Amino acid sequence: MDVSLPEVAPPRTIRELPDELISQIAAGEVVERPASVVRELVDNALDAGARHIQVKLMAGGVRAIVVEDDGCGIPVAQLPLALKRHATSKIASLSDLESVATMGFRGEALAAIASVSEMAIASRTASDAHANRLDARSGELQPAARARGTSVEVRELFFATPARRKFLKTDATELAHCVEAVRRHALARPDVGFAIWHEGKLVDQWRPATPEQRIADVLGEDFIADSRAFSHSAGPLALTGRAGLPEAARSRADQQYVWVNGRYVRDKLIAHAIRSAYEDVLHGQRQPSYVLFIEIAPELVDVNVHPTKIEVRFRDGRAIHQSVRRAFIDALAASRSAEAEGVDSAMAPLSFAPTTPATLYVAEPRPAYAAPVPPTAEQVRLSLVQHETLWRPTPDAPVTVPAPAASPQAPAVTLKLPDEDWPLGRAIAQIQGVYILAENRQGLVIVDMHAAHERVVYERLKARLGATQIESQPLLIPVSFAATAEEVAAAEQHAETLARLGLDVAPLSSRTLAVRSRPALLAASDLVALTRELLAEMAQFDASSVLERAQHEILATMACHGAVRANRQLTLEEMNALLRDMEATERADQCNHGRPTWRQLDMRELDALFLRGR
Repeated sequence: MDVSLPEVAPPRTIRELPDELISQIAAGEVVERPASVVRELVDNALDAGARHIQVKLMAGGVRAIVVEDDGCGIPVAQLPLALKRHATSKIASLSDLESVATMGFRGEALAAIASVSEMAIASRTASDAHANRLDARSGELQPAARARGTSVEVRELFFATPARRKFLKTDATELAHCVEAVRRHALARPDVGFAIWHEGKLVDQWRPATPEQRIADVLGEDFIADSRAFSHSAGPLALTGRAGLPEAARSRADQQYVWVNGRYVRDKLIAHAIRSAYEDVLHGQRQPSYVLFIEIAPELVDVNVHPTKIEVRFRDGRAIHQSVRRAFIDALAASRSAEAEGVDSAMAPLSFAPTTPATLYVAEPRPAYAAPVPPTAEQVRLSLVQHETLWRPTPDAPVTVPAPAASPQAPAVTLKLPDEDWPLGRAIAQIQGVYILAENRQGLVIVDMHAAHERVVYERLKARLGATQIESQPLLIPVSFAATAEEVAAAEQHAETLARLGLDVAPLSSRTLAVRSRPALLAASDLVALTRELLAEMAQFDASSVLERAQHEILATMACHGAVRANRQLTLEEMNALLRDMEATERADQCNHGRPTWRQLDMRELDALFLRGR
C-alpha cells in the first residue's frame, strides 16, 4: 500500500520585528476598545496627582478621546521619551515591580496607543513658562497654551489597523463602556473630580466628595438604602465597602465592584468568597450588588499578571478568601428589624416559648362557605374595643370604651397593650394557616411563618453544631471512581475536613479514590459528584469555608423539615413568640433559600390602597 508522507514545510527565516509592528502587537493586548484607552489615560492622570480630570469623547471614543488633568505635568525634555516603548516613571528596578503602588506602570501603554491612532500630548509643569505639544506621528514639538497638567489627544483609533476597527460596536455601546471605565475610577477616588463629555455635551460629572457621598452619586441613593456599610481588618489587610441586601439583588451582575489598592479588578477568588457569603440568603440565580475596597501591602499582591491589569494574584489567596467572606457574612448577619431597634442577636431565645400576647380580639375561623352568622352584642362591643386599641393616638394611655346603651348595667372595659415597642409588632391574626399579620408603629407586618421559622431553626442548628462532626453512614460497598492527581492530593491533604463532613475518602491508587462513608442525611445524593465538587473547592479555596458551607447545606435540609408547616393554626402566643425569635435571629429577613420572610406595609402604602387623602 502506497502511503504518501506529508510534505515538509519550508524553513522559516527568523527575523527581528520592526518597532511599529511590536507596538501594534502590544496594542492588541492593551487596547481592546476606546474604554481601554480611557482607563490607561485616567490611570496616568491619577498617578500625576490630578484633582480634576475631564474626558472628552467623539463617536463613542472612536473618532476622538481627549483626557485632560491638572496634575504635575511632564517636563518638555521627557515628552519624546514618554512615547517610547517600555519607558515609564513608575518603576526603576525589580523591587519596584514586586511592590507596585501606582495605577499605570507597564510602560508600553502610550506607545501602543500611538501605534494604532493619531496621538498628541500637551503638557506643562509648574516651572514651565508655557505648555508644549508633541505630535506622536511626526515627532514635532511646538508651544501650546494650557494650565499646569497634561492633555492627551487620541484620534481615529485603529486607523492603522482597520481590521480591529470592524470589531467595535455602535457608538452608543462604546460610549457606555467609556463611561463605566470612568465610573470605576470615580468610585475608587472620591477626592478627585471627574467629568465626561460626548459630542460637546456633558454626560456625567462627579465633584470631590466623601466616600459615602461618591457612592451615592455614582450608584444612586437606592444603593445606599439597600446596602450595609462594613469595615474589616486582619493583619496587613483592610476591607471596607457596602454589601447589598439580598432583597435588592439584581438579575445581572452589573453592580459588583472590587478594587485592590485603588485598582479595579475582576478576581475569581474574591467573587467566590462573596458569593459564598450570600449563598443562604440569596434566592435562585439573583446577583448581589456590592462595593469592596481592599487595601493590602503592595508586596503581597502581584498586579502584573495581565496586560490590562484587570487581574491580580495574591500571595496568600486563602487568607484573602476567608477575610472577604467573613466581612460580608458579618455585614449581612443582622436582620432589618434587629438593625432598626438595636436588638442583640446574641440574646436569641433558646426555645419556642410563648410571650405575652397582645390583648386583641380575633374571631375564630369558620368553615369555608358557611352561612353568615350575625354578630352578638358582646362581639360588637369587643370589636369597638379592638378598633379603639389599634387607632388610639397615645399607645401608652389606657382606652376606656363604655358599655352599649342596651346594657346600662355593664361595666366599662379598660384595655392596655404591652409597653414593648417590638420591631415586628404584635400578632393580630393568621391567614389561611400560612401568613401572620402583625401591627407595629409603621403599620402592617406580614410574615411567612414557615420561611421565618425555618431561618430561626437553621441559625440555632448552626450555632449548636460548632466543631462537632456530622454523623456518617458506612457504605457496605465502597464507591470508587477515577480521579486526577490533584483530586488524590486534595483527598489526602483534607482527609480530616472530609471526615467532619461525614465523608471517608481514601486513595486506592495514584489515580483512584474510594468513598467508604457518606453523611447520614444525604443518602440519596450522588456521592461521586459531591466528592469531586468538595475536592475541587478545597484545592482552590479555604478548606474551612468549604467545610462550613457543606455543613450548612445539610443543616438547611434539617431546618426545612423541622420548621412549622403551612396550614398549622398557631395561637397568638405562638405567633408572638415567632416574631420575637425573628427579631433576635441573624439573617431573619430571608429563609434558607433566599426568599423573604416578612414584608412591611406602612400607613402611607395602606392609605394608597384605599385612596385615602385623595
